[in-house]
Amino acid sequence: MRIEKEQSIAVIIDVQERLFPHIHESEKLAVNLQILIEGLNVLQVPIKVTEQYKKGLGETIPAIANLLTGCKSVEKTAFSCCDEPAFLSDIEKKPAKFVILAGIESHICVLQTALDLKANGFQPVVVEDCVASRNPENKRIAINRMLQEGITVTSYESLLFELCRMAGTDQFKAISKLVK
Repeated sequence: MRIEKEQSIAVIIDVQERLFPHIHESEKLAVNLQILIEGLNVLQVPIKVTEQYKKGLGETIPAIANLLTGCKSVEKTAFSCCDEPAFLSDIEKKPAKFVILAGIESHICVLQTALDLKANGFQPVVVEDCVASRNPENKRIAINRMLQEGITVTSYESLLFELCRMAGTDQFKAISKLVK
């Protein structure tokens, strides 16, 4: 099954100021997320952003928020994005089959969202090097569970080139610069 940009939407989950510093290898995650988001922007893949209990966890970190201009965030208190009615109804309006997931935490909000998206007929695509947890063991367990549930797991570089499909285009050149 090939992931196609025309049938994709991306969701950046809960990359927020008060939680992010506690995430395992947060600096590496921030860099990977920036590359992913810039690449998705080049490829014109629509992006949504969620924020979990903003009063307690704060806003999306500036390094990510600055790349998401024009993206309205969806605030939620449920762990799964799909339990927020505004999120699911908006996703269902798009001609999307694939929902690309990145963010935190792997074993809570990302996992539950992926499971619910699959149950609602979507194909979740979890970008493994763009998700994390406070404890790396929780991430490992979550990725294993996702794989057992038939959820696609990939890397940002693999995904961006798959969405790009061919070399020689302006999009390819832009993606190549991002991943070097």
